[in-house]
Amino acid sequence: MRIALGGFLHESHSFAPRPTTWAEFQHPGGFPPFQRGAGLLDALRPTSVPAAGAIAEAEKRGFALVPLAWCFANPAGPVTEQAFERISACIVADLADALDAGPLDGVYLDLHGAMVAEGHPDAEGELLRRVRAVVGPDMPVTASLDPHCNLTAQMVRMADALVPFRTYPHVDMKQAGARAMALLAERIARKAPWARAFRQLDYWMPLTAQCTLVQPMAGVMEARARLAEREGLAELAFCFGFPYADFPDCGVALAAFGEDPAAAERAAEALLQYLQQSEQDFAGGVLPAAEGVAEAIRLAQSASRPIVIADTQDNPGGGGHGDTTGLLAELVKQQAPATLGMINDAESAAACHAAGEGAEVTLRLGGKSDGAPLEVTAKVLRLSDGRFTCTGPMAAGNPADLGPSALIGVGPVKVIIVSRKMQAHDQALFRHIGVDPAAEKIVVVKSSVHFRADFQPMAEKVLVVAAPGPVLADPSSLPFQHLREGLRTRPRAG
Repeated sequence: MRIALGGFLHESHSFAPRPTTWAEFQHPGGFPPFQRGAGLLDALRPTSVPAAGAIAEAEKRGFALVPLAWCFANPAGPVTEQAFERISACIVADLADALDAGPLDGVYLDLHGAMVAEGHPDAEGELLRRVRAVVGPDMPVTASLDPHCNLTAQMVRMADALVPFRTYPHVDMKQAGARAMALLAERIARKAPWARAFRQLDYWMPLTAQCTLVQPMAGVMEARARLAEREGLAELAFCFGFPYADFPDCGVALAAFGEDPAAAERAAEALLQYLQQSEQDFAGGVLPAAEGVAEAIRLAQSASRPIVIADTQDNPGGGGHGDTTGLLAELVKQQAPATLGMINDAESAAACHAAGEGAEVTLRLGGKSDGAPLEVTAKVLRLSDGRFTCTGPMAAGNPADLGPSALIGVGPVKVIIVSRKMQAHDQALFRHIGVDPAAEKIVVVKSSVHFRADFQPMAEKVLVVAAPGPVLADPSSLPFQHLREGLRTRPRAG
């Protein structure tokens, strides 16, 4: 078997303050940089990205892999037209060259599913359309997806099977890639496409309610697995949606792929009805910043393990820039014994490096994305080049290069400053600069849910708080203009 393999991953926040350019795909924090051609396979094998799982599965089966292009950029504003066209052109051109070199048996793509590009709000649907136009209607094509995919009818039409991760935090990325490759092999062997059924839900689920470790999402995933097995499906793809994209197909959706069209329809409809009946279970809130910090300080006085605070609304994994200072200001005001990871501010990091370890510096820290920096006088505790390898269950093996970084002390509050953003989902972000999170009283992370994979097991308690930032816990207040009629931007509370 000769299989083409490529990828293009981005989660786009339509209202985030900064667009995603070509440069962000060349230097992403916490993930491999843009790859193309011969070095792609070696670069991705040791990582935790879905394509690494697909590569392992293909090589186990003895397939010959033809690398195309692969890239990832951290969530931010929509991908610029230049970046989308340039990367798409690389994938399509490499695919055409692969066909010229000899027959292909199939194509695997590592996609996110929530990319919005200038001119193409359903960016993955457009990329799949272009791929399909090159390889023709009969070529087997499968893709892995992040479950925060805004799944669309075009994506389902253009692919033979789509495989989202089953977990949030995403600890099964490689498994999803391997399954997508295994389904590609099955599709090649059967010589005919599966029947498809597609459904969209009419309400959004808040990100903080989507964690598969706890209810209600744990129950939904159990129901998904039961239905897929009962109906004998090849795949029942359930996508949670990314509720910060402003286009008609934004939101929760699912697709069933199976031998029997009636079984696919039954499973899709049954899962949709389960979700409809669960709507009020997904309604909920988060703590205001002042209340959350006060509660953390109170709990830490008697806790034997760290209290973890999640700054959910400045989550770099949801489109935040990782530089808002509302929660930091509250930590300083209440003199919390806390370490915050991180503030994304290259200028302040450079100032710390210029001053040197042990120096006292005055900084206008953060606030580059929202114009609200926090002026602090701090001691430079440690300096770093920002390079490390992730070690947690979600990203083990992924290289991180956050640029010049520093650990500063503002009274009892310590702050990690970096030059490139990364969601704080891995303890290596702290350890690489000399902080053992397990030994801290209070650990503060800019993340919504992914942090739970590596930080929840060590925590006495987790508090999710809302400080200013673009990844709103309740996105219904954003100025949407293009959503489909009847879509509820928050679940009904009952």
